[in-house]
Amino acid sequence: MIHTFRSSDGYEWRYRRYEPSQTPRGRIVYLHGIQSHGGWYTASSEYLARAGYLVEFLDRRGSGLNQIARGDAPSWMRLVDDISEFIRSGPKPIVMAVSWGGKLAAALEMRYPGSTHGLALLTPGLRAQVRPPLLTRIRIGGAWMFAPWRTFPIPLDDPALFTANPARQVYIRSDEQSLRRATARFLIESVRLDWALDRATITVPVLLMLAGRDRITDNLRTKEYAAKHFVGKTKLIEYGDASHTLEFEPNPSPIFADVACWMESITPVVG
Repeated sequence: MIHTFRSSDGYEWRYRRYEPSQTPRGRIVYLHGIQSHGGWYTASSEYLARAGYLVEFLDRRGSGLNQIARGDAPSWMRLVDDISEFIRSGPKPIVMAVSWGGKLAAALEMRYPGSTHGLALLTPGLRAQVRPPLLTRIRIGGAWMFAPWRTFPIPLDDPALFTANPARQVYIRSDEQSLRRATARFLIESVRLDWALDRATITVPVLLMLAGRDRITDNLRTKEYAAKHFVGKTKLIEYGDASHTLEFEPNPSPIFADVACWMESITPVVG
């Protein structure tokens, strides 16, 4: 289930692989958020594998299963290249991404147009409500110039930001693989990625899922971004009573079914 991939710069990172019981009807490459990792999303991964898809959930370098250079990345382009190199190791996939991972998914199509059959973006971090306080941002900028390896807290320390589900809040609070600090370099690269995405044009089909009670993603600005930058066929689904991490809703199966239904709708394209 857990496999290893070596990127062209020599970094070895781990990912989870979920195989269907029959010949795959398609391939899904799945990306997590800034703090989370593939272990948060086993239920949706298993659901989609049962629906007939090969699911490969990548833990970003320095996150989750990957302990080397914890919370760091050389650049946002290197993170995108990690995904691109992995994608080229197999059939063209649908890329599914949650939260901050949605930025990488969009950047993949910006940097390498046509790399995917489509993007499924669940509460993507394209436009966020949360960011470090001003003084911390100033300190991050100073560290980026003089000590880019210095780490700072990721401003998502309250599990209630992710979910209203008490059991899942306990899980997040005690999860040892969650990324709670990142380097100044990583955090500056995240901002540079935002700037780059302001110039993006995404032509592949997009599924955009938003949570009505999201305290991390800015839904209004995300919809405005989608209207401007997603020029292909875009399907928007909003869950009015849901919190940011749709996976942690009390009954997420209907949400997973919506994802599978959308993927089935582009299956003739996936072929």
